[in-house]
Amino acid sequence: MNSRQRLAVIGSGASAIYLLKHLLDEADMLVLHISSIDIFEKSSVTGMGMPYNPGTTDRFNMSNISSEELPELPVTFGDWLRGQAPSYLRGLGVEDEEISDSEVYSRLALGQYLRSQYQAILAGLLEAGIVIREYTLREIVEIHCVSPEGGVVLETGQGERFSCDRVVIATGHCWTEVDQPANGYYASPWPISKLMPTEEEYHDFAIGTLGASLSAFDVISSLAHRHGEFLEELGTLVFHPFPGTENFKMIMHSAEGLLPHLQFDQEEPMREIYRHVDRDGLLALVDADGFLRLDTYFDHVCRPALSKAFVKDGMTEMADILGNRHFGFPEFVEKMTEAHDYPNAFEGMRYEMIEARKSVLEHRPIHWKEVVDDLMYTLNFHAELMPAEDHLTLRSCVMPFLMNVVAAMPLESGNILLALYDAGKLDLVAGKVEVEKDPEQGGQATIHVENTEGGKSLNYRMFVDCSGQKPLDLEDYPFQQLVDSGYVRRARARFSNPDNALKSLPDEKKGSLFRDGPSLFYATGGVDVDAAYRLIDLGGTSDPRLCDIAFPHTSGVRPYSYGLQACSDTSAILVRSMVEEFEAGKPVDGEIVKMTEIYEDLESS
Repeated sequence: MNSRQRLAVIGSGASAIYLLKHLLDEADMLVLHISSIDIFEKSSVTGMGMPYNPGTTDRFNMSNISSEELPELPVTFGDWLRGQAPSYLRGLGVEDEEISDSEVYSRLALGQYLRSQYQAILAGLLEAGIVIREYTLREIVEIHCVSPEGGVVLETGQGERFSCDRVVIATGHCWTEVDQPANGYYASPWPISKLMPTEEEYHDFAIGTLGASLSAFDVISSLAHRHGEFLEELGTLVFHPFPGTENFKMIMHSAEGLLPHLQFDQEEPMREIYRHVDRDGLLALVDADGFLRLDTYFDHVCRPALSKAFVKDGMTEMADILGNRHFGFPEFVEKMTEAHDYPNAFEGMRYEMIEARKSVLEHRPIHWKEVVDDLMYTLNFHAELMPAEDHLTLRSCVMPFLMNVVAAMPLESGNILLALYDAGKLDLVAGKVEVEKDPEQGGQATIHVENTEGGKSLNYRMFVDCSGQKPLDLEDYPFQQLVDSGYVRRARARFSNPDNALKSLPDEKKGSLFRDGPSLFYATGGVDVDAAYRLIDLGGTSDPRLCDIAFPHTSGVRPYSYGLQACSDTSAILVRSMVEEFEAGKPVDGEIVKMTEIYEDLESS
């Protein structure tokens, strides 16, 4: 490495912001090796990201992360809010009130904050001696590797070509399915403006959402504020529909018929990779075949940590149950799901609102929920050690539960849901949903619902898929030249017992099985990266020129690394591995066992 390199970053959202922040932290050393950073953004605005961009979201959409939960940037979110004029904040959906570091605010406010920090970080990198070039309205549509030892060429949709020495892909959310507005079907809620009525006409009909997630709530909140008003009456939020909206109603479709858990106070708002187990302790759980089994992780790490948490929460019965070694991870998920399962999900939320308010307003942590999040965060950064059998269990059993528990809905949002329910404008239908892609009757979406009561078909003039981001299939990877040239392969997990897998795996899962040499693998989704987030080619070799930290691409390897805290830790790992590469004059060992030394160093620094 005798010459300084040109680094390119594709995307300028949260992952890119934290990448640049960690590059700035190491700028004194990196300026000797990096001459310039080129940032490519497909939209007209840099430094925000899709969920927080005014072109995507609106003032009624709430974030679900507070200032105290945000990883370090030059200025905290709370301090930035306190420094803004009240009139400016009102335009961002932040009304006149005392700013709190533990409160959540609008997505628009968080977006403007992130952009301000992005600009400050770029100024710091320039001052350190690294040239910065920003390219807006430049979507990178292809990446070309000149030769195994050569540079990288980025191609834009306009046909422009830019050369660099290495690239970090940080493109964020991506939905490959196309909306069908003529059939009333929308493949995602974004941009949310596409779902809104005109000023002259209301949506005086029923609207369905696939999922009861926070994204579904964004749709519900934005539509509700355009079809009525919320007023405080005798200490309760009440929704008053506008005249002409008698038929306006929203129906959420959720497989289990559950609403998200409500916001809760935390003892330690920041996640840590090694909070409940250290590196040596975790690696000691790896068996002779090189696997970290989910039941072993639960027994040795989760069980003791959760037992302590339940004792702190006064839930000693749960602590006693965890003492039974036959009570494993699936049984834990079932037990805690039952505790949140009510005959009427809205009345259940009303009941849980009492404890949630106490937790948030009186700063009473709910330790078990926080510990679950910590434990899965740890597992996420070691997921390549799990065999395919456990990846399947994680996705089918554990992840749906986690998304319900940890996707904590702000109290204000919960009050809006209850007000709409009380007004007869919101409902929830349990059951697995299948969307008819080519309905015979145009102008409406047809869905088929299967639940314990049987099956039925429903029609909606507007139906919105709010089920969230899914891993991209290899054929949907945005840079097909890399796929065609063999620089990218499918993310995979090896079976510990392939013969049993072939016998017991459900038919719908067998299409994801493939062999590579003598081993049987399960395609976990997305593309394969090593623990330093470098793309792995068909031969199993990682390429330091090609790094990918986009969650839709890497969630097959990192299934739980969502959220801004994961954006920061992921970027920190990548930057630290880059620093070690420059110091050693050769790429670092990207195997997970070696990379965990970097995890440990990051948390001790």
